[in-house]
Amino acid sequence: MTAIIANGITLEYEDAGDPAAQPILLIMGLGAQLTLWPDELIDALVARGFRVIRFDNRDVGLSTKFDRAGLPDLAQLMMAMMSGRGFAPPYTLSDMAADAVGLLDALGVPSAHIVGASMGGMIAQLVAADHPTRVRSLTSIMSTSGNPSLPPARPEAMAVLTGRPMSADRETIVAHGMRTAQVIGSPAYPYDLDRLRTRVERDIDRSFAPAGAMRQMSAILADGDRRERLRRITAPTTIIHGDADPLVPVEGGRDTAAAIPGAELVILPGMGHDLPLPLIDDIADAIAATAARGR
Repeated sequence: MTAIIANGITLEYEDAGDPAAQPILLIMGLGAQLTLWPDELIDALVARGFRVIRFDNRDVGLSTKFDRAGLPDLAQLMMAMMSGRGFAPPYTLSDMAADAVGLLDALGVPSAHIVGASMGGMIAQLVAADHPTRVRSLTSIMSTSGNPSLPPARPEAMAVLTGRPMSADRETIVAHGMRTAQVIGSPAYPYDLDRLRTRVERDIDRSFAPAGAMRQMSAILADGDRRERLRRITAPTTIIHGDADPLVPVEGGRDTAAAIPGAELVILPGMGHDLPLPLIDDIADAIAATAARGR
């Protein structure tokens, strides 16, 4: 375990590869710990000559929790958003982008290739838009622009995302974690259930912080439409999205690519809202190609 003070909070991180190599910073999604980045992807990026840094976002994993902020009423916040009323979340996606930049500061990294998945893609977009000198390239995976006119998540995907148990016996929590992964995952690349159970149990034993995921969700809702901010991005950018994503439909990836000047779009057939092992080399190649444009 490696913890560091960044942006005034504690962030847990892992660092792999040659410290002198070009750095890649990986930013994970809603309620997800750094462990959700497959080790196979870390190994693939290190093999391609990169230093790979991944970390727990605030409010999840082993990083600082914001439990004193309480539990947001997401239904009330969604109503406020739909009616055009603003609201103040416990923290914002911009705060989380500042965490990522603070981690680079703490590690003495002047700039990095930034890669984000899902909510992490939203955060990565804001790092690129608001901290351009820190970003060599941007890869946004299975994320979106926040455009309110885009198709929503499928009901079954949203149900498992918002229905995670706040407290329950361990087996119920494990079963829900496995069910969530299967519902939002890639239909062309189904999970090995024994491997999935091992991963879910490992992550629950490492940290179980469902309230943090709800506070992160409130930050997503408050952030709204990012398209104007995306137009400020100057770093070489690639958008990676699966054409079978039930949680963030592929239109979100297309809209993000359309908003970022010069962005390239990679659509992966059969990929859902996960990082399936058979596609690790495709994803690593796309990240490396984007990084080559950013040297």
